[in-house]
Amino acid sequence: MNIHEYQAKSILREHGAPVPNGFPIFSLDDVDNAANALGGPVWVVKSQIHAGGRGKGKFVEPDAGEAGGVRLSRSVDEVKANVRQMLGRTLVTLQTGPAGKQVNRLYVEEGSDIAKEFYLSALVDRDSGHVAFVVSTEGGMNIEDVAHSHPEKIHTITVDPATGVQPHHGRTIAKALGLSGDLAKQAGSVVEKLYGAFVATDMAMLEVNPLIVTKDGKLRCLDAKVTFDSNALYRHPELAELRDLTEEDEKEIEASKHDLAYIALDGTIGCMVNGAGLAMATLDIIKLYGEEPANFLDVGGGATEEKVTAAFKIITADPQVKGILVNIFGGIMKCDVIARGVIAAVKAVGLQVPLVVRLEGTNVEEGKRIIAESGLNVLPADDLDDAAQKIVAAVKKGA
Repeated sequence: MNIHEYQAKSILREHGAPVPNGFPIFSLDDVDNAANALGGPVWVVKSQIHAGGRGKGKFVEPDAGEAGGVRLSRSVDEVKANVRQMLGRTLVTLQTGPAGKQVNRLYVEEGSDIAKEFYLSALVDRDSGHVAFVVSTEGGMNIEDVAHSHPEKIHTITVDPATGVQPHHGRTIAKALGLSGDLAKQAGSVVEKLYGAFVATDMAMLEVNPLIVTKDGKLRCLDAKVTFDSNALYRHPELAELRDLTEEDEKEIEASKHDLAYIALDGTIGCMVNGAGLAMATLDIIKLYGEEPANFLDVGGGATEEKVTAAFKIITADPQVKGILVNIFGGIMKCDVIARGVIAAVKAVGLQVPLVVRLEGTNVEEGKRIIAESGLNVLPADDLDDAAQKIVAAVKKGA
């Protein structure tokens, strides 16, 4: 689960990490109190959407001005003008896609006098099973670009969960960032507090880009992006309340109600698969044969008929879907259950696009028989390659 920058900074502040002061803005009525409380002389007005690249983004509406989604203001009146231009408008960044996202919340923050910018993030390192800090002297840039052009400038430091952050972690990170003296001590303190916040709230990822040094020699987390482990949210009902449904795809919201792993994509072929690995292979082979998947959807290993029906309804609710591929390898999941779920869903919502079904594994013959006797216009497939070719051909024929 993702949250907004202002929410992430509030959590970091609660754990003692140094973040600039700021206030969320939901309407123009909030501006005076926020701007006056911060005092100026410089304020920063930040769009709050779940996407990066806000500063370089552009608003769709002409009267929103030429500036991007992060703007400096040097008076309360200028803060108001920026809020008036930005709030409720559609911001397009490299991560939003051409449709952009509507800005329903803003964050007004005190300005920072920046001397240096660094990159710092924390995430779970699957290889070691530890939390890993990733740091670089190249702050303010996409870490992917740094990894491509200057991989030697990226440093990774893991933390054993049995010991937590120790003084040597802070020293190692300070050295990687070229910090010494008091700034090195501050780095150790910041790392300790960020690690504490990460573990205490079951974060999956924490990114501070940039981590800055101010001209008066203070380390500050100037930006914060946080993703929580959704599987751990039952332990944190107060964090679950931070979820902003307006930032999420309606189909993904519906899928979460049925415990389905669903991610909307931009293609035309809807996919229903069991198992993340098989789902990724299905997406890859669709692309191999010249089409694009409309979604990632993993119904899991123990899905019921009702769950399969819900998954099928979510796929067909996408107007971009021109064909559907059901690809099931039955282990725990039984092919006859999938077959009954597909039939129930088709009868409930109808079938307006080609449907290819590939079944293999437990109760496969029963599953095939159920579909064959259903009277549905379904194309059977013998294997994944056959299924992908058939659904791609069907979609292209109907285009």
